[in-house]
Amino acid sequence: MEERNNTTTPANAAKKCCCGWGAFVVGLVVALILGWWVLPNLMKETKRQPIAFSHVEHVQNQGMTCEQCHFVRADGTFSGTPTTAQCAECHSTILGSDPEEARFVREYVQTGREIKSEWLIYQKQPDNVFFSHVLHFGPLAELKGPKEIAAFCSRCHLNVAETDVPPVYRENRLSGYSENTMLMWGCERCHAEHMAMGNTNASNACFTCHK
Repeated sequence: MEERNNTTTPANAAKKCCCGWGAFVVGLVVALILGWWVLPNLMKETKRQPIAFSHVEHVQNQGMTCEQCHFVRADGTFSGTPTTAQCAECHSTILGSDPEEARFVREYVQTGREIKSEWLIYQKQPDNVFFSHVLHFGPLAELKGPKEIAAFCSRCHLNVAETDVPPVYRENRLSGYSENTMLMWGCERCHAEHMAMGNTNASNACFTCHK
């Protein structure tokens, strides 16, 4: 019986090496796609706001200011989302031809249904995070006009001042929070850049934001 030749030639070794590296690269690319795009997107659920509210119509066309809907209460807490009663001050009846406004009047104003309890908060923070809008509003006194204020607020929030419909809300299926919720590194970066928003001397100590 003829004995097999198991001698590895340089050509065979190079071929095996190339195949090994090729499999590694393909596996790495697949893992990156799954880890960075496929799985994160599978973990998120897309939702839409209950009403297609237009900031363009209210701010640019009707001349409303941000403070008419978003303001600090007398006790220092912040009202970020208006109630149905607040909206009904103007929308007690249907004013225009927008079907979304008509639906809001019929389904919310006329029935007493609360829009605030259904509105999806893009920047809702976890219960262990303490955030005071009052402490962050210092530079607002020097800003003039809705565009400057919107640019200031967009350091943390989505800039919706020039949108006709609310941005799509994407929620993490496990945590229940929006993908736009500010993460701790964002807060720490802003605290570290003291001169970016005035000399705040903001601390990055844990107890500053976590109570």
